[in-house]
Amino acid sequence: MENKTVYLNGRYLPLNEARVSVLDRGFLFGDGVYEVIPSYSGHLFHFDKHMERLDRSLSGIRLGNPFPYAQWLEILTPLLDPALDQYVYLQVTRGSAEKRDHAFPKQIRPTVFAMSSAIVPLPGQNSGVRAMTMPDGRWQLCHIKAITLLANILYRQEAVEKDCTEAILVRGDHVTEGAASNVFAVVDGVLVTPPKSHELLPGITRDVLLEIAERNHISYREDSISLETLKSADEIWLTSSTREIMPVVELDSAPIGGGKPGPVWATMNRLFQNYKQSLR
Repeated sequence: MENKTVYLNGRYLPLNEARVSVLDRGFLFGDGVYEVIPSYSGHLFHFDKHMERLDRSLSGIRLGNPFPYAQWLEILTPLLDPALDQYVYLQVTRGSAEKRDHAFPKQIRPTVFAMSSAIVPLPGQNSGVRAMTMPDGRWQLCHIKAITLLANILYRQEAVEKDCTEAILVRGDHVTEGAASNVFAVVDGVLVTPPKSHELLPGITRDVLLEIAERNHISYREDSISLETLKSADEIWLTSSTREIMPVVELDSAPIGGGKPGPVWATMNRLFQNYKQSLR
């Protein structure tokens, strides 16, 4: 195990020395939230937007943010290597109580943990990946970036076992998101992504892509995508902080867009990479 430095409850220490109580509510109940922030050459990507989403997630589970944004930045910066492209994982749980009880304990201190890891391109990052659709049977609070990810893990594992990179989830007759990504489709030349709602986690990369599309006069809209529409789309993409923009070239064993990444993806990926470079 890589013995890198991590942050835990006010201390920087080697990863193999980091310990939390077995009574921590994150361990017992999944009672906590997390955030993933890319860092390019030591600069955190849209730090404020990630902090705003952290605020929303914490508010969603009725937990206060333990630090102001400036202090979060002070905490996370020592974990960064200016020579690397990395992502920071930070997690806040409700903390450790004296006993296991579903009700919120009184006078409890949150557990705060953070670490960084290198961003490693996934196979198919630019050449395209396979995906499959699955019914979305998760809870109604998917907009909270909660650490309770068992359903997402099971969906993703089933996809991996069927030689797919991702499971694209469908609730009723409309697409929500991937097990660990947001979904975009190019339909009749227009870039479409599902609107924000309690059914999906609004990604920062998702929002940045819409801003880039608007600045570059690329036609887009936030709209419901039916399963039928998705399967007949010209292009499908998966987006996240670590995957960036990954084209899907096969869905449910059928080719998408002739089985290769499409021209709108090529344009948006170039614009996104240029945008990243401008922030270094």
